Amino acid sequence: MSNDLRTLPKPIKGAGLTNPGIVILQFLVILLFETIEYSIGKVGIITGLAIIISIAGGFYLGRPGTSFTTVVNPPIAFFFCTIVLIATIGGAGVHVAKFGLDLVTTLGGAAPYLVVGTVIGWGYHLWSNRKPKIAEEPKESERSNGEVQIESLGFKEELN
Repeated sequence: MSNDLRTLPKPIKGAGLTNPGIVILQFLVILLFETIEYSIGKVGIITGLAIIISIAGGFYLGRPGTSFTTVVNPPIAFFFCTIVLIATIGGAGVHVAKFGLDLVTTLGGAAPYLVVGTVIGWGYHLWSNRKPKIAEEPKESERSNGEVQIESLGFKEELN
Protein backbone atom coordinates (compact mmCIF):
# COMPACT_ATOMS: atom_id res chain seq x y z
CA MET A 1 0.00 0.00 0.00
CA SER A 2 1.32 3.43 -0.93
CA ASN A 3 1.73 6.20 1.61
CA ASP A 4 1.02 8.86 -1.02
CA LEU A 5 -1.48 11.51 0.11
CA ARG A 6 -3.30 11.31 -3.22
CA THR A 7 -4.35 7.68 -2.64
CA LEU A 8 -6.09 8.27 0.71
CA PRO A 9 -9.89 8.73 0.72
CA LYS A 10 -10.91 12.41 0.70
CA PRO A 11 -13.76 14.05 2.62
CA ILE A 12 -14.53 16.21 -0.42
CA LYS A 13 -16.73 14.74 -3.14
CA GLY A 14 -15.47 15.17 -6.65
CA ALA A 15 -11.98 15.92 -7.90
CA GLY A 16 -10.92 18.10 -4.95
CA LEU A 17 -10.18 21.75 -4.30
CA THR A 18 -9.21 24.06 -7.12
CA ASN A 19 -6.43 26.63 -6.83
CA PRO A 20 -8.70 29.34 -5.34
CA GLY A 21 -10.09 26.79 -2.89
CA ILE A 22 -6.59 25.90 -1.69
CA VAL A 23 -5.72 29.58 -1.26
CA ILE A 24 -8.83 30.17 0.87
CA LEU A 25 -8.30 26.98 2.89
CA GLN A 26 -4.71 27.86 3.71
CA PHE A 27 -5.53 31.49 4.49
CA LEU A 28 -8.32 30.53 6.90
CA VAL A 29 -6.31 27.80 8.65
CA ILE A 30 -3.32 30.10 9.16
CA LEU A 31 -5.54 33.02 10.22
CA LEU A 32 -7.44 30.90 12.76
CA PHE A 33 -4.37 29.45 14.46
CA GLU A 34 -2.40 32.70 14.29
CA THR A 35 -5.33 34.59 15.87
CA ILE A 36 -5.50 32.09 18.73
CA GLU A 37 -1.76 32.22 19.30
CA TYR A 38 -1.53 36.01 18.92
CA SER A 39 -4.31 36.39 21.54
CA ILE A 40 -2.33 34.25 24.01
CA GLY A 41 1.15 35.64 23.37
CA LYS A 42 3.60 35.96 20.53
CA VAL A 43 3.44 33.92 17.34
CA GLY A 44 5.57 30.79 17.21
CA ILE A 45 5.04 27.04 17.28
CA ILE A 46 1.23 26.87 16.94
CA THR A 47 1.22 29.10 13.86
CA GLY A 48 4.21 27.23 12.47
CA LEU A 49 2.41 23.92 12.80
CA ALA A 50 -0.67 25.50 11.19
CA ILE A 51 1.48 26.47 8.20
CA ILE A 52 2.78 22.90 7.86
CA ILE A 53 -0.77 21.52 8.28
CA SER A 54 -2.09 23.92 5.61
CA ILE A 55 0.57 22.72 3.16
CA ALA A 56 -0.25 19.07 3.85
CA GLY A 57 -3.98 19.85 3.62
CA GLY A 58 -3.49 21.53 0.25
CA PHE A 59 -1.71 18.46 -1.11
CA TYR A 60 -4.32 16.13 0.39
CA LEU A 61 -7.47 18.02 -0.60
CA GLY A 62 -6.31 19.60 -3.86
CA ARG A 63 -6.93 18.41 -7.38
CA PRO A 64 -4.09 17.06 -9.46
CA GLY A 65 -2.10 20.01 -10.76
CA THR A 66 -2.65 22.26 -7.74
CA SER A 67 0.57 21.40 -5.91
CA PHE A 68 2.36 24.55 -7.10
CA THR A 69 -0.31 26.74 -5.49
CA THR A 70 -0.14 24.62 -2.36
CA VAL A 71 3.56 25.36 -1.96
CA VAL A 72 3.64 29.02 -3.02
CA ASN A 73 0.61 30.33 -1.09
CA PRO A 74 1.41 29.75 2.64
CA PRO A 75 4.16 32.40 2.95
CA ILE A 76 1.92 34.94 1.22
CA ALA A 77 -1.11 33.98 3.32
CA PHE A 78 0.97 34.14 6.51
CA PHE A 79 2.19 37.62 5.60
CA PHE A 80 -1.32 38.97 4.95
CA CYS A 81 -2.74 37.27 8.06
CA THR A 82 0.01 38.86 10.13
CA ILE A 83 -0.73 42.32 8.73
CA VAL A 84 -4.46 41.93 9.46
CA LEU A 85 -3.83 40.70 13.01
CA ILE A 86 -1.28 43.38 13.88
CA ALA A 87 -3.61 46.12 12.64
CA THR A 88 -6.63 44.75 14.54
CA ILE A 89 -5.83 42.55 17.55
CA GLY A 90 -2.26 43.79 17.98
CA GLY A 91 -3.37 47.36 18.46
CA ALA A 92 -0.62 48.81 16.28
CA GLY A 93 -3.10 50.60 14.07
CA VAL A 94 -1.24 52.90 11.73
CA HIS A 95 1.77 53.63 13.96
CA VAL A 96 4.59 52.87 11.55
CA ALA A 97 7.31 52.12 14.09
CA LYS A 98 5.23 49.75 16.24
CA PHE A 99 3.67 48.15 13.18
CA GLY A 100 7.05 47.48 11.55
CA LEU A 101 8.56 46.08 14.73
CA ASP A 102 5.56 43.81 15.36
CA LEU A 103 5.60 42.65 11.74
CA VAL A 104 9.27 41.66 11.84
CA THR A 105 9.03 39.87 15.21
CA THR A 106 5.83 38.03 14.23
CA LEU A 107 7.19 36.88 10.89
CA GLY A 108 10.45 35.88 12.57
CA GLY A 109 8.65 33.82 15.22
CA ALA A 110 7.25 31.37 12.69
CA ALA A 111 10.06 31.61 10.11
CA PRO A 112 11.71 28.24 10.92
CA TYR A 113 8.41 26.41 10.49
CA LEU A 114 7.69 28.33 7.31
CA VAL A 115 11.07 27.37 5.86
CA VAL A 116 10.70 23.70 6.86
CA GLY A 117 7.15 23.50 5.49
CA THR A 118 8.12 25.19 2.25
CA VAL A 119 11.19 23.00 1.67
CA ILE A 120 9.16 19.84 2.34
CA GLY A 121 6.37 21.16 0.12
CA TRP A 122 8.73 21.93 -2.76
CA GLY A 123 10.32 18.52 -2.38
CA TYR A 124 6.94 16.81 -2.53
CA HIS A 125 5.84 18.99 -5.48
CA LEU A 126 8.98 18.21 -7.47
CA TRP A 127 8.91 14.52 -6.55
CA SER A 128 5.25 14.01 -7.43
CA ASN A 129 5.49 15.92 -10.73
CA ARG A 130 8.67 14.34 -12.03
CA LYS A 131 8.60 12.90 -15.51
CA PRO A 132 9.45 9.22 -15.95
CA LYS A 133 12.60 8.57 -17.95
CA ILE A 134 12.04 7.71 -21.59
CA ALA A 135 13.38 4.27 -22.43
CA GLU A 136 16.32 4.37 -24.79
CA GLU A 137 15.84 2.87 -28.22
CA PRO A 138 17.83 -0.29 -28.95
CA LYS A 139 21.01 0.11 -30.97
CA GLU A 140 21.14 -0.96 -34.60
CA SER A 141 23.14 -4.05 -33.68
CA GLU A 142 20.32 -5.13 -31.34
CA ARG A 143 17.66 -5.07 -34.09
CA SER A 144 16.43 -8.43 -35.27
CA ASN A 145 16.69 -8.06 -39.06
CA GLY A 146 19.49 -5.47 -39.32
CA GLU A 147 17.23 -2.77 -40.81
CA VAL A 148 17.10 0.64 -39.20
CA GLN A 149 13.65 1.55 -37.92
CA ILE A 150 12.44 5.00 -36.96
CA GLU A 151 9.60 5.17 -34.47
CA SER A 152 8.25 8.65 -33.86
CA LEU A 153 4.85 9.58 -32.44
CA GLY A 154 3.43 6.15 -33.11
CA PHE A 155 4.47 6.01 -36.77
CA LYS A 156 6.88 3.34 -37.93
CA GLU A 157 9.09 3.54 -40.96
CA GLU A 158 11.73 1.19 -42.22
CA LEU A 159 14.79 2.57 -43.93
CA ASN A 160 16.83 0.34 -46.26
